[in-house]
Amino acid sequence: MSEVTVVKRGAIATFFYGIWTLIRVTNHLVFLAIVAFLFLGFIIGIIASAGSKSGIKPVQEKTALVLNLEGTLVEQFSSDPISRAFAQAAGDGQTEIQLRDLIKVLEAAKADKSIDRILLKTDGLNASGFAALRDVAAALRDFKTSGKQIIAYGVNMDQKQYYLAAQADKVFIDPEGGILLEGLGRYRLYFRQALEEKLGVDVHLFRVGEYKSAMEPFILDAASAESREADLFWMNDLWQRYVTDIAKARKIPADQLNTSINNMSAEVKAVAGDLGKLAMQQKLVDGLKTSHEMETMLSELGAVDEDLHSFRQVEFAQYLKPLNLPSSPFDDKSQVAVVVAQGEIVDGKANPGTVGGETTSALIRQARENENTKALVLRVDSPGGSVFPSEQIRREIELTKKAGIPVVVSMGNVAASGGYWISMNADKIIADESTITGSIGIFGLWLTAPRALEKIGVHADGSGTTPLAGQFDPTLPLKPETGELIQSIIDRGYQQFIGKVATARGSKSETIDTVARGRVWSGAQAKERGLVDQLGGFQMAVAEAVKLAKLTKGDYRLNYVERPATAIEQFIASLGGNAAGNAILRNMSPVNSVLGRQTTERLQKEMSWLEKNGRTPYQGIVHCLCGL
Repeated sequence: MSEVTVVKRGAIATFFYGIWTLIRVTNHLVFLAIVAFLFLGFIIGIIASAGSKSGIKPVQEKTALVLNLEGTLVEQFSSDPISRAFAQAAGDGQTEIQLRDLIKVLEAAKADKSIDRILLKTDGLNASGFAALRDVAAALRDFKTSGKQIIAYGVNMDQKQYYLAAQADKVFIDPEGGILLEGLGRYRLYFRQALEEKLGVDVHLFRVGEYKSAMEPFILDAASAESREADLFWMNDLWQRYVTDIAKARKIPADQLNTSINNMSAEVKAVAGDLGKLAMQQKLVDGLKTSHEMETMLSELGAVDEDLHSFRQVEFAQYLKPLNLPSSPFDDKSQVAVVVAQGEIVDGKANPGTVGGETTSALIRQARENENTKALVLRVDSPGGSVFPSEQIRREIELTKKAGIPVVVSMGNVAASGGYWISMNADKIIADESTITGSIGIFGLWLTAPRALEKIGVHADGSGTTPLAGQFDPTLPLKPETGELIQSIIDRGYQQFIGKVATARGSKSETIDTVARGRVWSGAQAKERGLVDQLGGFQMAVAEAVKLAKLTKGDYRLNYVERPATAIEQFIASLGGNAAGNAILRNMSPVNSVLGRQTTERLQKEMSWLEKNGRTPYQGIVHCLCGL
């Protein structure tokens, strides 16, 4: 029998033995991590190899750049790279196309000798406004100055999709397709009767400005006279510009085009409902072709890709990849920083697609504290939101100017109400003629429901130590004196708003009041009234920033100041670039088990942003709800 000897360790020996054990365990963990890392590298290599075989190739001569614009045109992505990659792989959700990426591709293709033409497909494009479309249209026209051709093709195009297609040298649609130009309209649901009479909910609206109509649907059964007047004024301006642009692009008289659109029902009836034939008669298209006929024509114009059995082509996303390589960390060029403010303005921090007061302020501050930043462009596409975060952002703009950095605001589709608030202190405000802006007004909204509770036999009662106690309980009726308190706060907010605008614009509060009162203007109308300095797109804003900073061409670069993607986000996003990577993401994606998107009620959509802006009824709101 063997003998077992037990050795007892002292306290000091036990301590050092524990340290040694920890070191050994750590070594094992490090070793396993290295093995896992090498294995991951092996997998990445396989995926990259698969991608190189099936995806990215050098662009050959006589290649057509295919711009299949399926998705929503945005200033910045509203989701993180991982979510976008999974959504793309699973084929779920609406994709997004960044305006800056589209412009960048068009600029690069113009100078690329391997690209001989563009095939523009706009059927799947979703655009929320006209200002961004006009930026793209300008880039398309600039591309044509290279002598290269743009061919547009689609099946059924709405008027925003057709606006881009009309810029092409040739426009074709499927024989069974059509183009319907319907004009601009702004119609909303009105809930007063349902809320007040049916449900017993009392809506208390506090506002300054008879044109501040954002919340009218909760107190009226139809649009007010002021709302109709203001809406028609700016919509007619946008629409006539649209018609003029289309007529110029297609070389047809604007009066003729207007007449055709106004008589659309009769003209459709005259061609027995054949929209393709009507598009030919109206000279909106150059021909009717099936997709096969289009491929044959493009093969004859360019070169044939034997692998595709079609014309030689490169897709938008594939062409964009090498253009989006990150700059060197050692690049010490002067920078024109760009901060994007897209979406509703809310308190605190927010993800891209929403303007968080803290988040956007931090980005402006980050740009200001970068010693290479010589100018700042704030790109605004926002209908506004809450007062306080709007003021937070405005203060950062002021501080940036005081630091000696010129600031230029570039207004996108909408820069109204709070969107104007964050813009007003810039050195220059540049808006597209069709930007929706103004709406300088303020309101507060509070709903009480004691009558609704009575309908089901419920009553609220109790005691308070002051007349104000319990007044912000929605189960209690709102006293007149409390309403006066709230209105006083809203009145002060309006005076602050027009006062700050007057100071920023070198005017007087009384003068600003005449063009404020909550009224919405087009960019062109806003310039006439001194609310905007120049008319133009994003490129003009950059040029103005360069001029103010006294920079020279080639000695600076644009730097979009955003939260940088993490390493894992970059890796996951890169997987979405080829078939093998998409297959992996499809199998990993959680969205396969989720039902498709549900239709959101319009009331919920219009009120959802309020949930992000606190709960107090005396909070000032500077929101427009004036997008198209």
